[in-house]
Amino acid sequence: MRLLLVRHGLSSFNCENRIQGRDDLSILTKDGIHQAELTGKSLKEISIAAVYSSPLRRAASTAKKIIEGKGCELHPIFEQGLLEVDLSPWSGLTVNEVRDEFPQDFKAWKERPQDLIINRGDGTSFKPIQQLLQQANEFLKELTSRHPPEKKETVLIVAHNAILRCLIINLLGQPHDSFRKLKIDNASISVFNLLSVSDNRVKAQLECLNSTVHLNQPLPKRTKRPRIILVRHGETNWNKEGRFQGQIDIPLNRTGHSQANAVSRFLSTTNVNKAYSSPMVRPTETAQAIINSHEGLELSLEDELMEINHGLWEGKLESEIARDWPLLLEKWKKSPQEVVMPEGESIQEVWERSVICWKRICTSLQQEETALVVAHDAVNKTILCHLLGLKESDIWLIKQGNGGVTVIDISNDPSEPDIVTCLNLTSHLGGIIDETAAGAL
Repeated sequence: MRLLLVRHGLSSFNCENRIQGRDDLSILTKDGIHQAELTGKSLKEISIAAVYSSPLRRAASTAKKIIEGKGCELHPIFEQGLLEVDLSPWSGLTVNEVRDEFPQDFKAWKERPQDLIINRGDGTSFKPIQQLLQQANEFLKELTSRHPPEKKETVLIVAHNAILRCLIINLLGQPHDSFRKLKIDNASISVFNLLSVSDNRVKAQLECLNSTVHLNQPLPKRTKRPRIILVRHGETNWNKEGRFQGQIDIPLNRTGHSQANAVSRFLSTTNVNKAYSSPMVRPTETAQAIINSHEGLELSLEDELMEINHGLWEGKLESEIARDWPLLLEKWKKSPQEVVMPEGESIQEVWERSVICWKRICTSLQQEETALVVAHDAVNKTILCHLLGLKESDIWLIKQGNGGVTVIDISNDPSEPDIVTCLNLTSHLGGIIDETAAGAL
Protein backbone atom coordinates (compact mmCIF):
# COMPACT_ATOMS: atom_id res chain seq x y z
CA MET A 1 0.00 0.00 0.00
CA ARG A 2 1.27 3.44 -0.88
CA LEU A 3 0.35 6.38 1.29
CA LEU A 4 0.64 9.92 -0.13
CA LEU A 5 0.68 12.58 2.58
CA VAL A 6 -0.04 16.17 1.53
CA ARG A 7 -0.19 19.26 3.72
CA HIS A 8 -2.83 21.86 2.84
CA GLY A 9 -1.81 24.80 0.66
CA LEU A 10 -0.73 28.20 1.97
CA SER A 11 -3.47 29.62 4.20
CA SER A 12 -4.44 33.08 5.40
CA PHE A 13 -3.19 32.29 8.93
CA ASN A 14 0.09 30.96 7.50
CA CYS A 15 0.63 34.34 5.83
CA GLU A 16 -0.22 36.22 9.02
CA ASN A 17 2.00 33.94 11.15
CA ARG A 18 -0.97 32.96 13.30
CA ILE A 19 -1.56 29.76 15.26
CA GLN A 20 -4.23 27.73 13.47
CA GLY A 21 -4.79 24.52 15.42
CA ARG A 22 -8.38 23.32 15.13
CA ASP A 23 -9.74 26.81 14.55
CA ASP A 24 -11.55 26.85 11.20
CA LEU A 25 -11.22 30.57 10.48
CA SER A 26 -8.20 30.14 8.20
CA ILE A 27 -8.77 29.65 4.47
CA LEU A 28 -6.59 28.97 1.44
CA THR A 29 -4.96 31.97 -0.18
CA LYS A 30 -4.75 32.42 -3.93
CA ASP A 31 -1.23 30.96 -3.79
CA GLY A 32 -2.50 28.06 -1.68
CA ILE A 33 -5.16 27.25 -4.27
CA HIS A 34 -2.51 27.30 -7.00
CA GLN A 35 -0.27 24.99 -4.92
CA ALA A 36 -3.14 22.50 -4.55
CA GLU A 37 -3.81 22.57 -8.31
CA LEU A 38 -0.11 21.95 -9.04
CA THR A 39 -0.13 19.06 -6.58
CA GLY A 40 -3.08 17.50 -8.36
CA LYS A 41 -1.36 17.80 -11.74
CA SER A 42 1.79 16.16 -10.34
CA LEU A 43 -0.31 13.15 -9.26
CA LYS A 44 -2.08 12.84 -12.62
CA GLU A 45 -0.41 9.56 -13.62
CA ILE A 46 -0.82 7.89 -10.21
CA SER A 47 -3.91 5.74 -9.67
CA ILE A 48 -5.47 6.66 -6.32
CA ALA A 49 -8.05 4.44 -4.62
CA ALA A 50 -9.30 6.95 -2.04
CA VAL A 51 -8.76 10.48 -0.73
CA TYR A 52 -9.05 11.19 3.00
CA SER A 53 -9.02 14.75 4.30
CA SER A 54 -9.31 16.78 7.45
CA PRO A 55 -12.72 18.52 7.45
CA LEU A 56 -11.16 21.90 8.26
CA ARG A 57 -11.61 24.29 5.35
CA ARG A 58 -7.97 24.81 4.43
CA ALA A 59 -7.45 21.04 4.09
CA ALA A 60 -10.86 20.29 2.55
CA SER A 61 -10.35 22.95 -0.14
CA THR A 62 -6.87 21.59 -0.86
CA ALA A 63 -8.22 18.05 -1.28
CA LYS A 64 -10.91 19.23 -3.69
CA LYS A 65 -8.44 21.28 -5.75
CA ILE A 66 -6.01 18.33 -5.91
CA ILE A 67 -8.79 16.10 -7.23
CA GLU A 68 -9.73 18.76 -9.81
CA GLY A 69 -6.09 19.17 -10.86
CA LYS A 70 -5.68 15.41 -11.16
CA GLY A 71 -8.85 15.20 -13.23
CA CYS A 72 -10.41 12.22 -11.48
CA GLU A 73 -13.90 11.42 -10.14
CA LEU A 74 -12.95 10.80 -6.52
CA HIS A 75 -14.65 12.55 -3.61
CA PRO A 76 -12.76 13.33 -0.40
CA ILE A 77 -13.72 11.40 2.72
CA PHE A 78 -13.60 13.78 5.68
CA GLU A 79 -12.15 12.28 8.86
CA GLN A 80 -12.06 13.69 12.39
CA GLY A 81 -8.88 11.64 12.87
CA LEU A 82 -7.10 14.10 10.57
CA LEU A 83 -7.96 17.23 12.54
CA GLU A 84 -5.02 19.46 13.40
CA VAL A 85 -3.48 19.65 16.88
CA ASP A 86 -5.69 21.20 19.57
CA LEU A 87 -4.04 24.48 20.61
CA SER A 88 -7.34 26.11 21.55
CA PRO A 89 -6.06 28.77 24.01
CA TRP A 90 -3.61 29.93 21.34
CA SER A 91 -5.68 29.64 18.17
CA GLY A 92 -5.92 32.90 16.26
CA LEU A 93 -3.01 34.51 18.09
CA THR A 94 0.16 35.42 16.25
CA VAL A 95 3.33 33.53 17.13
CA ASN A 96 4.70 36.71 18.75
CA GLU A 97 1.56 37.07 20.87
CA VAL A 98 1.84 33.49 22.11
CA ARG A 99 5.53 34.01 22.87
CA ASP A 100 4.72 37.12 24.93
CA GLU A 101 1.61 35.84 26.73
CA PHE A 102 2.73 32.24 27.37
CA PRO A 103 6.55 32.41 27.46
CA GLN A 104 7.20 29.14 29.34
CA ASP A 105 4.63 27.17 27.36
CA PHE A 106 5.91 28.60 24.08
CA LYS A 107 9.48 27.60 25.02
CA ALA A 108 8.28 24.06 25.70
CA TRP A 109 6.36 24.03 22.40
CA LYS A 110 9.52 24.91 20.52
CA GLU A 111 11.97 22.72 22.47
CA ARG A 112 9.93 19.83 23.94
CA PRO A 113 6.53 19.78 22.20
CA GLN A 114 5.82 16.20 23.31
CA ASP A 115 5.98 17.40 26.94
CA LEU A 116 3.90 20.57 26.53
CA ILE A 117 0.94 20.80 28.92
CA ILE A 118 -1.77 23.35 28.06
CA ASN A 119 -4.27 24.61 30.64
CA ARG A 120 -7.74 25.08 29.20
CA GLY A 121 -8.76 27.72 31.74
CA ASP A 122 -11.47 25.56 33.31
CA GLY A 123 -9.13 23.76 35.68
CA THR A 124 -8.29 20.97 33.23
CA SER A 125 -5.13 20.48 31.19
CA PHE A 126 -3.88 18.26 28.38
CA LYS A 127 -0.78 17.32 26.39
CA PRO A 128 -1.63 18.30 22.79
CA ILE A 129 1.10 16.33 21.03
CA GLN A 130 0.58 13.17 23.10
CA GLN A 131 -3.13 13.49 22.32
CA LEU A 132 -2.38 13.95 18.62
CA LEU A 133 -0.02 10.94 18.48
CA GLN A 134 -2.83 8.78 19.86
CA GLN A 135 -5.27 10.28 17.35
CA ALA A 136 -2.84 9.50 14.51
CA ASN A 137 -2.40 5.94 15.75
CA GLU A 138 -6.16 5.36 15.82
CA PHE A 139 -6.55 6.83 12.33
CA LEU A 140 -3.86 4.50 10.94
CA LYS A 141 -5.56 1.46 12.50
CA GLU A 142 -8.85 2.40 10.86
CA LEU A 143 -7.16 3.21 7.54
CA THR A 144 -5.34 -0.14 7.31
CA SER A 145 -8.54 -2.00 8.18
CA ARG A 146 -10.23 -0.31 5.19
CA HIS A 147 -7.20 -0.63 2.92
CA PRO A 148 -5.14 -3.70 3.90
CA PRO A 149 -1.52 -3.33 2.71
CA GLU A 150 -1.73 -6.57 0.72
CA LYS A 151 -4.28 -4.91 -1.63
CA LYS A 152 -1.46 -2.58 -2.74
CA GLU A 153 -3.70 0.45 -3.19
CA THR A 154 -2.56 4.07 -3.23
CA VAL A 155 -4.33 6.35 -0.77
CA LEU A 156 -4.04 10.14 -0.55
CA ILE A 157 -4.17 11.90 2.84
CA VAL A 158 -4.65 15.69 2.95
CA ALA A 159 -4.18 17.25 6.37
CA HIS A 160 -2.09 19.63 8.48
CA ASN A 161 1.47 20.14 9.67
CA ALA A 162 1.27 18.64 13.17
CA ILE A 163 -1.06 15.72 12.44
CA LEU A 164 1.04 14.73 9.42
CA ARG A 165 4.16 14.75 11.60
CA CYS A 166 2.36 12.54 14.10
CA LEU A 167 1.28 10.12 11.37
CA ILE A 168 4.90 9.93 10.22
CA ILE A 169 6.17 9.44 13.77
CA ASN A 170 3.71 6.58 14.26
CA LEU A 171 4.76 4.97 10.98
CA LEU A 172 8.40 5.22 12.08
CA GLY A 173 7.65 3.45 15.35
CA GLN A 174 7.32 6.61 17.50
CA PRO A 175 11.00 7.56 17.90
CA HIS A 176 11.41 9.76 20.98
CA ASP A 177 11.59 13.52 20.57
CA SER A 178 11.27 13.47 16.77
CA PHE A 179 8.45 15.98 16.26
CA ARG A 180 10.83 18.90 15.61
CA LYS A 181 13.20 16.79 13.48
CA LEU A 182 10.83 16.77 10.49
CA LYS A 183 9.69 19.49 8.12
CA ILE A 184 6.34 19.53 6.31
CA ASP A 185 5.82 22.48 3.94
CA ASN A 186 2.53 23.70 2.48
CA ALA A 187 1.34 21.42 -0.34
CA SER A 188 4.40 19.19 0.02
CA ILE A 189 4.15 15.48 -0.82
CA SER A 190 5.53 12.68 1.36
CA VAL A 191 5.36 9.00 0.43
CA PHE A 192 5.17 5.91 2.65
CA ASN A 193 5.07 2.28 1.61
CA LEU A 194 2.93 0.28 4.04
CA LEU A 195 4.10 -3.31 3.87
CA SER A 196 2.07 -5.20 6.49
CA VAL A 197 0.14 -4.96 9.75
CA SER A 198 0.75 -7.25 12.72
CA ASP A 199 -0.05 -6.83 16.42
CA ASN A 200 -1.58 -3.43 15.60
CA ARG A 201 1.81 -2.24 14.33
CA VAL A 202 2.17 -1.07 10.75
CA LYS A 203 5.41 -2.12 9.05
CA ALA A 204 6.26 0.81 6.80
CA GLN A 205 9.03 2.46 4.81
CA LEU A 206 9.54 6.20 4.36
CA GLU A 207 10.16 6.61 0.63
CA CYS A 208 10.01 10.40 0.32
CA LEU A 209 9.57 13.31 2.72
CA ASN A 210 8.46 16.87 2.02
CA SER A 211 8.88 17.07 -1.74
CA THR A 212 8.12 20.54 -3.12
CA VAL A 213 9.51 19.97 -6.61
CA HIS A 214 6.02 20.05 -8.16
CA LEU A 215 5.61 23.59 -6.78
CA ASN A 216 8.53 24.80 -8.93
CA GLN A 217 10.65 24.82 -5.79
CA PRO A 218 13.36 22.13 -6.21
CA LEU A 219 14.48 22.21 -2.57
CA PRO A 220 12.41 23.45 0.39
CA LYS A 221 13.19 27.00 1.46
CA ARG A 222 16.09 27.34 3.86
CA THR A 223 16.77 29.43 6.92
CA LYS A 224 20.14 30.76 8.06
CA ARG A 225 21.15 27.31 9.24
CA PRO A 226 24.00 25.42 7.55
CA ARG A 227 22.61 22.85 5.09
CA ILE A 228 23.85 19.45 3.94
CA ILE A 229 22.62 17.84 0.73
CA LEU A 230 22.98 14.08 1.09
CA VAL A 231 22.92 12.06 -2.14
CA ARG A 232 23.09 8.35 -2.82
CA HIS A 233 25.29 7.37 -5.77
CA GLY A 234 23.79 6.52 -9.15
CA GLU A 235 22.94 3.04 -10.35
CA THR A 236 25.51 0.32 -11.06
CA ASN A 237 25.04 -2.94 -12.93
CA TRP A 238 25.11 -4.74 -9.59
CA ASN A 239 22.31 -2.52 -8.25
CA LYS A 240 20.30 -3.45 -11.32
CA GLU A 241 21.04 -7.16 -10.90
CA GLY A 242 20.39 -7.12 -7.15
CA ARG A 243 23.92 -8.11 -6.15
CA PHE A 244 25.42 -7.20 -2.80
CA GLN A 245 28.16 -4.66 -3.63
CA GLY A 246 29.59 -3.56 -0.32
CA GLN A 247 33.18 -2.48 -0.73
CA ILE A 248 33.78 -4.04 -4.15
CA ASP A 249 34.42 -1.00 -6.33
CA ILE A 250 31.75 -1.18 -9.03
CA PRO A 251 31.43 1.89 -11.31
CA LEU A 252 28.24 3.58 -12.45
CA ASN A 253 26.46 2.10 -15.43
CA ARG A 254 24.84 4.16 -18.18
CA THR A 255 21.70 4.74 -16.11
CA GLY A 256 23.86 5.71 -13.13
CA HIS A 257 25.71 8.35 -15.14
CA SER A 258 22.37 9.66 -16.41
CA GLN A 259 21.10 9.85 -12.82
CA ALA A 260 24.25 11.67 -11.67
CA ASN A 261 23.84 14.20 -14.47
CA ALA A 262 20.17 14.64 -13.55
CA VAL A 263 21.17 15.40 -9.94
CA SER A 264 23.72 17.88 -11.29
CA ARG A 265 21.04 19.73 -13.27
CA PHE A 266 18.64 19.57 -10.32
CA LEU A 267 21.19 21.21 -8.00
CA SER A 268 22.78 23.51 -10.58
CA THR A 269 21.18 26.66 -9.13
CA THR A 270 21.93 25.68 -5.52
CA ASN A 271 24.95 27.34 -3.98
CA VAL A 272 27.32 24.63 -2.70
CA ASN A 273 30.39 25.59 -0.65
CA LYS A 274 31.95 22.19 0.15
CA ALA A 275 31.74 18.67 -1.24
CA TYR A 276 32.47 15.29 0.35
CA SER A 277 32.25 11.73 -0.93
CA SER A 278 33.00 8.16 -0.11
CA PRO A 279 36.29 7.31 -1.90
CA MET A 280 34.67 4.48 -3.87
CA VAL A 281 34.16 4.84 -7.62
CA ARG A 282 30.36 4.95 -7.78
CA PRO A 283 29.92 7.86 -5.33
CA THR A 284 32.95 9.79 -6.59
CA GLU A 285 31.67 9.55 -10.18
CA THR A 286 28.29 10.79 -8.94
CA ALA A 287 29.83 13.61 -6.89
CA GLN A 288 32.10 14.72 -9.73
CA ALA A 289 29.15 14.98 -12.11
CA ILE A 290 27.34 17.17 -9.57
CA ILE A 291 30.23 19.52 -8.81
CA ASN A 292 31.00 19.99 -12.49
CA SER A 293 28.23 22.59 -12.45
CA HIS A 294 29.82 24.35 -9.45
CA GLU A 295 33.03 26.00 -10.60
CA GLY A 296 36.02 25.80 -8.29
CA LEU A 297 34.47 23.25 -5.90
CA GLU A 298 36.91 20.56 -4.74
CA LEU A 299 35.91 17.08 -3.63
CA SER A 300 37.12 15.71 -0.27
CA LEU A 301 37.16 11.91 0.04
CA GLU A 302 36.17 10.45 3.42
CA ASP A 303 36.97 6.80 4.20
CA GLU A 304 34.31 6.64 6.94
CA LEU A 305 31.64 7.10 4.23
CA MET A 306 32.52 3.81 2.48
CA GLU A 307 29.68 1.33 2.04
CA ILE A 308 29.15 -1.50 4.53
CA ASN A 309 31.57 -4.39 4.09
CA HIS A 310 29.35 -7.34 3.19
CA GLY A 311 32.30 -9.74 3.49
CA LEU A 312 31.62 -13.10 1.83
CA TRP A 313 28.23 -11.86 0.58
CA GLU A 314 29.80 -9.33 -1.79
CA GLY A 315 29.19 -10.03 -5.45
CA LYS A 316 26.41 -12.50 -4.67
CA LEU A 317 22.71 -12.43 -5.51
CA GLU A 318 20.20 -12.72 -2.68
CA SER A 319 19.20 -16.18 -3.98
CA GLU A 320 22.83 -17.33 -3.60
CA ILE A 321 23.04 -15.97 -0.06
CA ALA A 322 19.70 -17.60 0.79
CA ARG A 323 21.15 -20.93 -0.32
CA ASP A 324 24.39 -20.68 1.67
CA TRP A 325 23.37 -18.53 4.70
CA PRO A 326 19.55 -18.89 4.95
CA LEU A 327 19.21 -18.21 8.68
CA LEU A 328 21.64 -15.28 8.68
CA LEU A 329 19.91 -13.68 5.69
CA GLU A 330 16.54 -14.02 7.39
CA LYS A 331 17.94 -12.40 10.53
CA TRP A 332 19.45 -9.60 8.37
CA LYS A 333 15.97 -8.84 7.02
CA LYS A 334 14.23 -8.93 10.42
CA SER A 335 16.90 -7.86 12.91
CA PRO A 336 19.80 -6.25 11.00
CA GLN A 337 21.33 -4.92 14.21
CA GLU A 338 22.08 -8.52 15.29
CA VAL A 339 24.02 -9.48 12.16
CA VAL A 340 27.75 -9.33 11.48
CA MET A 341 28.40 -10.11 7.85
CA PRO A 342 30.62 -13.20 7.35
CA GLU A 343 34.13 -11.65 7.30
CA GLY A 344 32.40 -8.27 7.03
CA GLU A 345 30.87 -5.50 9.14
CA SER A 346 27.85 -4.94 11.35
CA ILE A 347 25.39 -2.05 11.01
CA GLN A 348 26.68 -0.80 14.37
CA GLU A 349 30.20 -0.44 12.94
CA VAL A 350 28.92 1.41 9.88
CA TRP A 351 26.75 3.62 12.12
CA GLU A 352 29.69 4.60 14.34
CA ARG A 353 32.05 5.58 11.54
CA SER A 354 29.46 7.30 9.35
CA VAL A 355 28.06 9.39 12.22
CA ILE A 356 31.57 10.41 13.35
CA CYS A 357 32.26 11.65 9.81
CA TRP A 358 28.85 13.33 9.61
CA LYS A 359 29.41 15.27 12.83
CA ARG A 360 32.85 16.37 11.63
CA ILE A 361 31.35 17.72 8.39
CA CYS A 362 28.57 19.49 10.33
CA THR A 363 31.00 21.28 12.64
CA SER A 364 33.09 22.42 9.67
CA LEU A 365 30.21 24.45 8.22
CA GLN A 366 29.75 28.14 8.82
CA GLN A 367 26.31 29.78 9.04
CA GLU A 368 24.40 29.52 5.74
CA GLU A 369 27.06 27.32 4.11
CA THR A 370 25.93 24.28 2.12
CA ALA A 371 27.82 21.02 1.79
CA LEU A 372 27.27 18.16 -0.64
CA VAL A 373 27.79 14.63 0.73
CA VAL A 374 27.62 11.64 -1.64
CA ALA A 375 27.65 8.16 -0.16
CA HIS A 376 25.88 4.78 -0.14
CA ASP A 377 22.62 3.12 0.85
CA ALA A 378 23.66 1.74 4.25
CA VAL A 379 25.74 4.81 5.14
CA ASN A 380 22.94 7.25 4.29
CA LYS A 381 20.40 5.13 6.16
CA THR A 382 22.48 5.04 9.34
CA ILE A 383 22.98 8.81 9.21
CA LEU A 384 19.26 9.41 8.72
CA CYS A 385 18.29 6.97 11.48
CA HIS A 386 20.70 8.84 13.78
CA LEU A 387 19.10 12.18 12.86
CA LEU A 388 15.53 10.94 13.27
CA GLY A 389 16.12 9.29 16.63
CA LEU A 390 15.79 5.77 15.21
CA LYS A 391 17.90 2.71 16.06
CA GLU A 392 20.17 0.32 14.15
CA SER A 393 17.22 -2.06 13.90
CA ASP A 394 15.26 0.58 11.94
CA ILE A 395 17.38 0.92 8.78
CA TRP A 396 14.68 -0.72 6.66
CA LEU A 397 12.29 2.12 7.56
CA ILE A 398 14.25 4.52 5.34
CA LYS A 399 14.56 4.38 1.55
CA GLN A 400 17.51 5.79 -0.36
CA GLY A 401 17.14 5.48 -4.13
CA ASN A 402 20.03 5.75 -6.58
CA GLY A 403 20.46 9.48 -7.24
CA GLY A 404 17.98 10.38 -4.47
CA VAL A 405 18.48 13.78 -2.83
CA THR A 406 18.03 14.41 0.89
CA VAL A 407 18.41 17.75 2.69
CA ILE A 408 19.33 18.28 6.35
CA ASP A 409 19.39 21.73 7.94
CA ILE A 410 21.91 21.80 10.77
CA SER A 411 21.06 23.48 14.07
CA ASN A 412 23.06 26.45 15.32
CA ASP A 413 21.33 26.17 18.71
CA PRO A 414 22.02 23.24 21.09
CA SER A 415 18.38 23.38 22.26
CA GLU A 416 17.12 22.71 18.73
CA PRO A 417 17.61 19.53 16.67
CA ASP A 418 18.94 19.17 13.15
CA ILE A 419 15.99 18.99 10.75
CA VAL A 420 15.45 16.42 7.99
CA THR A 421 14.02 18.99 5.59
CA CYS A 422 13.33 16.56 2.76
CA LEU A 423 14.29 12.96 2.10
CA ASN A 424 14.92 10.91 -1.03
CA LEU A 425 13.69 13.32 -3.68
CA THR A 426 13.65 11.53 -7.04
CA SER A 427 11.42 13.80 -9.17
CA HIS A 428 14.50 14.88 -11.14
CA LEU A 429 14.76 11.23 -12.25
CA GLY A 430 11.23 11.10 -13.64
CA GLY A 431 8.56 11.31 -10.95
CA ILE A 432 7.50 11.61 -7.33
CA ILE A 433 7.47 7.83 -6.90
CA ASP A 434 10.97 6.32 -6.56
CA GLU A 435 11.40 3.93 -9.49
CA THR A 436 15.14 3.38 -9.02
CA ALA A 437 16.67 -0.09 -8.70
CA ALA A 438 15.83 -1.82 -5.43
CA GLY A 439 19.40 -3.11 -5.08
CA ALA A 440 20.35 -5.86 -2.65
CA LEU A 441 20.99 -4.22 0.73
